[in-house]
Amino acid sequence: MGVEGEQIGVVDIDEALRLALEADLDLVEVAPDAVPPVCKIMDFGKYKYEAAQKAREARKNQTHIVVKEMKLRPKIDSHDYETKKGHVVRFLKAGDKVKITIMFRGREQSRPELGYKLLQRLAEDVADIAFIEFAPKQDGRNMVMVLGPSRGGKPASLPKLVTASAPASAETVEAVAEEVVESSTE
Repeated sequence: MGVEGEQIGVVDIDEALRLALEADLDLVEVAPDAVPPVCKIMDFGKYKYEAAQKAREARKNQTHIVVKEMKLRPKIDSHDYETKKGHVVRFLKAGDKVKITIMFRGREQSRPELGYKLLQRLAEDVADIAFIEFAPKQDGRNMVMVLGPSRGGKPASLPKLVTASAPASAETVEAVAEEVVESSTE
């Protein structure tokens, strides 16, 4: 290929090098696997510079996703909950995802519904600025949920653990908690 991108045709390598020297440019092999190999007469330094500029522009336009983590316990005081919720709101408004981890210790592990209720409450409190990216999932001693900043996504809401119309029996709470734990192990 010539300087302006025109087809020159099949040319001997010595002739191609002479044409490149006359134009004060470089002979660059663009398709070495083709038969015969395809070469182009161009300013290789300028080509490399323009390719680097395009790569730099592409990197500048990328979004860097950061996942912040907030750890809670099932028996959290209301003031501590509000403080942690404030941090979650700040992270979400900054455009970061937030991974909320409920840590269970000892006998708390036998009551995963407490962690589920806490995550449900947090999701409802930040529903206007976040959506649930990953629903609560029991992972050993921890229950994990990931919230993402809402950009027209689905609102942050979880299925209700216990309905308000009927009084919650111990069997109902245990059945729903078992369902949550079973779905998280899949």
